[in-house]
Amino acid sequence: MHMEWRTFYLDVTLIPLGLLINLTYHVWLWHKVRTQAPLTIFGVDADGRRLWIPAIIKDIEKKSIVAVQSVRNLMMGSIFMANTSILLCCGLGAVISSTCRVRKPFIDSVYEAHGEFVVALKYATIFTIFLFSFLFHSLSVRFLSQLSILICSPQHVITLVTPEYLTDLLRKATILNFLGNRLSHTGLFLLLWIFGPVMAFSCSVAMLLVLHKMDFVAGKQNMNVGIHQGSDIHLQI
Repeated sequence: MHMEWRTFYLDVTLIPLGLLINLTYHVWLWHKVRTQAPLTIFGVDADGRRLWIPAIIKDIEKKSIVAVQSVRNLMMGSIFMANTSILLCCGLGAVISSTCRVRKPFIDSVYEAHGEFVVALKYATIFTIFLFSFLFHSLSVRFLSQLSILICSPQHVITLVTPEYLTDLLRKATILNFLGNRLSHTGLFLLLWIFGPVMAFSCSVAMLLVLHKMDFVAGKQNMNVGIHQGSDIHLQI
């Protein structure tokens, strides 16, 4: 039993630690978005969404192509990531369902023969992560498809399609896209778990350093600009 523990103790320590660091960072990021939104890229994006929809529908006859193209660009990104996630799920499913005769040499050479339990845990974790990534991206496409149709609705008649409703659609699509992307990023470092927990943990730390640079805007001018509207911004994120 002691020898079995020595073969995969890094798996049960480094991988949960990497996931915990990832989760802690995003909880801290969520707190920053709620309290200091202008310092984060999400606060800037939320303010942009709040201004973009009214500006577009105010002159929709001239800007209809711009509106549809912008929404389509967002949709194409979500579709690409959804396709990538489901293809990875299909590949993992094919490996999981393969015969033992084909799978055994691959496990012994790549997984360092850590045992069937750890191998199954790796497969199941990665499969679940990318499956939920596909789910979030597909839901994002659903809201963007609805937005691309409704944004061209005439505003001079009484209608339920209001700027606030359209902004809410864009907000939901953006949040779902963000969740799908972050799950994909998590799945990437978990894919390296196949080649060892040390490589996966190192990738997790490096990925968080890159995400930190991407999630926060440089300079303090955004904080000064958003002082009087900070509460309005974070309520719509």
